[in-house]
Amino acid sequence: MDDDARRHSVRVRAELLAATQQRESRQAQAMIDAFVAQAVAAGLPCVPLQAHKLSGRRRRTDLCGWYLRNDHSAAVGDDGRYYRLTTPDGRPQADPPPLVLGRGGKDGESIDLADALKRALAGEIP
Repeated sequence: MDDDARRHSVRVRAELLAATQQRESRQAQAMIDAFVAQAVAAGLPCVPLQAHKLSGRRRRTDLCGWYLRNDHSAAVGDDGRYYRLTTPDGRPQADPPPLVLGRGGKDGESIDLADALKRALAGEIP
């Protein structure tokens, strides 16, 4: 395979990956929007969210929302945005939402967004 063909192949794969990620984020955002509506309708109070530096040190934020993981590394804000709360500088990062939290991590560290939202709505995440 020559260099031009290789570059074309890499570009096509990158475009396909980006399209897949955008489609998944749109699906995830629809699930988050439904969750926020259900949480508000059910009177599930949002909590002040804290961010974490990679060192583990906590930092207060001006965000209110619902944690999606027991380790409080991800949350949905009452503004309907998905937040990654464990960052190098300890500042919350609004990201396009994934369909799987922790994808590519160690075994047992990933969870489907749908399952995380169900647990949060049931009040199962401290």
